[in-house]
Amino acid sequence: MEFLALLAGLAGLWLGTEVTIRAAVVIAARLSVSEFIIGAVLLSVGSDLPELMIAIRAALETLQSAQASDIVVGSALGSSLGQIGFVLGIAGLTASLSLPRKLVFQHGGVLLGSLILLGLFGLDGRVSRVEGISLVTVYVIYLSTLLAEATAIAKPRRQVKLDSPLVSLAYLLMGLVIVVGSTELTVSSATRLAVVLNLEQSFIAVIIIGLGSSLPELSISVGAAFKRRASMSVGNLIGSNIFDTLVPVGVAAAIVDLEFDASMLHLEVPILFILSVLVLVLLSRSKGMKKGEAAIILGLYLGYATMKIASI
Repeated sequence: MEFLALLAGLAGLWLGTEVTIRAAVVIAARLSVSEFIIGAVLLSVGSDLPELMIAIRAALETLQSAQASDIVVGSALGSSLGQIGFVLGIAGLTASLSLPRKLVFQHGGVLLGSLILLGLFGLDGRVSRVEGISLVTVYVIYLSTLLAEATAIAKPRRQVKLDSPLVSLAYLLMGLVIVVGSTELTVSSATRLAVVLNLEQSFIAVIIIGLGSSLPELSISVGAAFKRRASMSVGNLIGSNIFDTLVPVGVAAAIVDLEFDASMLHLEVPILFILSVLVLVLLSRSKGMKKGEAAIILGLYLGYATMKIASI
């Protein structure tokens, strides 16, 4: 029963996020916001609503003496691993992926720096409120810089048929309500399932919640790859991973000090860093990431997931 509730929660997260993103894109188009912002900012932040809501909900549970720190850190790292390994691997099987080297160095540098910063903060086994606020601050600076650059290169959008503002706003609010409700169901059922099956919360968070909450990124990135919009596909994933590394853990830690499981510091963080470096190197080449290389990335993630399952 708890497993069915968890699946229902994850399905709700996906549905709510999809409705939210589509409504937000329509609103952005009506306001003549550039496509760059829609792809690099709106989609990446919008698709990460599940991770953020899970982190806030788990932090509130921890604040009430129900330890859920592993859910916060584990779901953030698990989602990042799922996006850079599973989602990017699947997207790469549909089309060759590449980015201009300038973008790879700029955004890839922020991604790797964020991972290093999170790892350093977790060395003492916890992420304090001050450290949490620092993580969020780094993301705000990154986002502000990105928006400033996007505004400078913004181009007029072609006219398209759009819903009325009230309809778009209604869909946006409905999507957010679904996300919030599904978050409650996901965190509570995952915590109970871990107890029933005698599993560590870190496993449930990293594998099930982390991968499940990456469904919006999977839908967006694979869809963009099919339409030969490789820069939007990859940009969404890199932007999402920067968000996941900094914001969910940062916001949750700002609410209450979080414990940082040593096993995740020694396994998930290094694997995520190595996988990210490998992906960035492949993307920076003139020929980009080919399908065979995407299959290797996907295989590495599946190997990690298999190892994680075998360690139960």
